[in-house]
Amino acid sequence: MQNEVDAIVVGSGINGLVAASMLARSGWKVALLESNPEIGGFVGSGERTVPGYVHDTFSSWYPLFVSGPAHTVLGDDLARHGLRFCNTDEAVTASVADNGRVTLAYRDPELTAAGFGNEEDGNTYLEALQRFGRNAPVIGGMMGSEIRSAGVVPLLARFFKNNGRRGSEQWLRDLAASGRAYCSREYVGPEVDHLWVPWLLHAGLSPDNASGGFMIPVLAATVHGFGLPVVEGGSARLLEAFRGLLDELGVEVHTGSRVERIIVEGGRATGVEAAGRRYRARRAVLASVTPTALYGSLLPRDASPAPLRAQARRYRYGRGEMQIHIALSERPQWRDARLNEVPLVHISDGSASTGIARAEAEAGLRPRKPTVVVGQQSLLDPSRVPVGAASLWLQLQEVPYEPLGDAAGELDTADGWTPELAKAYAQRVIDRLGAHTHGLKILGTDVISPADLAAYNENAVGGDPYGGSSELDQSFLWRPLPEAGRHRTCVDGLWHIGASTHPGAGLGAGSGHLVATKLAAQRHRKSN
Repeated sequence: MQNEVDAIVVGSGINGLVAASMLARSGWKVALLESNPEIGGFVGSGERTVPGYVHDTFSSWYPLFVSGPAHTVLGDDLARHGLRFCNTDEAVTASVADNGRVTLAYRDPELTAAGFGNEEDGNTYLEALQRFGRNAPVIGGMMGSEIRSAGVVPLLARFFKNNGRRGSEQWLRDLAASGRAYCSREYVGPEVDHLWVPWLLHAGLSPDNASGGFMIPVLAATVHGFGLPVVEGGSARLLEAFRGLLDELGVEVHTGSRVERIIVEGGRATGVEAAGRRYRARRAVLASVTPTALYGSLLPRDASPAPLRAQARRYRYGRGEMQIHIALSERPQWRDARLNEVPLVHISDGSASTGIARAEAEAGLRPRKPTVVVGQQSLLDPSRVPVGAASLWLQLQEVPYEPLGDAAGELDTADGWTPELAKAYAQRVIDRLGAHTHGLKILGTDVISPADLAAYNENAVGGDPYGGSSELDQSFLWRPLPEAGRHRTCVDGLWHIGASTHPGAGLGAGSGHLVATKLAAQRHRKSN
């Protein structure tokens, strides 16, 4: 059996959803294929603990989406189909150290800087944000463009004009610096390191990875500017809005359809085979998959050169991730009462403890003191829980996929991520949280291990939710591969999108928007 459309989109994560929607809005007939029973990739929500408590499954926060070009194009349409966001204009994120020291960030940058112990640090912080603001259009343009293209030349020229030689060199130096080095170089006090270095984990980095010095002002400016919006009613509402839009646009959505092969005829991608059916594509195939899958199993061996396949085999994946969802009968009471109103808190000492936990995880050990991301989404969206209750979304981004041991020497890792081991490690995390709160009233918990992530989403190789390591040598010009640093592949009509491609992971849908824009423009030029 065959279906024939203009474009086939493989994978329904945020990039696939945006690409399918945008192409269909441009008049393309589109088929969207997803191997799971539901669309969404790492977007979703549900009652994972006890009835009446809605928890975001996997991803949760949407500053990159609401600030990005995909939302500019599709936001009104999604709102028509019921999408609403909840946000805050007050305290937005914080870090709490083992000794109880708290550093707070507010939507207002000046209020944040006023909390620093060193006045000059506050001025430096505000200047860094202003510097980013002056360059944000150019940086955003480069992040939303093909880095290996002539279209970047005008952006680079504008960048050099804005910054001059010394200013441009400063940006390059920040790109080469780790987050730890950047904070040590620029600030006397510990606040910026304590507050923002743990955020590097959300970019797939660690305190000692290059490009952290570039990312810290980017992350800070994004959170100050757009807050930490969550979807009203849970992230599944975003999928409901997309499903409504896709249906309205006539997109064929095929769930439970795992693509086994991309069909290549005469050097061109002409379709896919999935779940015993053949789907024909007249114009394009967009694959939101890892390079390992694309060049290792989906494409015929003779469709790509040997050096490219070798690079795909050596593509590096990052650390695993774990999540713990908790239902509480009442709101948590933090020992520092200011944290009672903060949507996202990191339990971390900054570079020190986060660096140690990252090193332990990369050595195959379960960290003794993991960096704990504490999401309090029900502060922003009380509709997710019963009146007077609360929920917590705990994220751990420093865990090994194949544990070789336990840094604390307490847990048996011989059988890997068994449910029993996941539960035992979750208790360590809850105890770490409990040291900063006054008695959590827990009604139920749900634990998602790195093995669970990998089983649910084939793109999460080794439990890595970011589609591959985001270290500098595997980003920008070299993402996903040195021989394939663009979204257009070596096969005519085949485009590579998703977290493994530029501009990387996150809910901004950058690659889906970029490729759909290029394809729609090509069709428009030909029709004229």
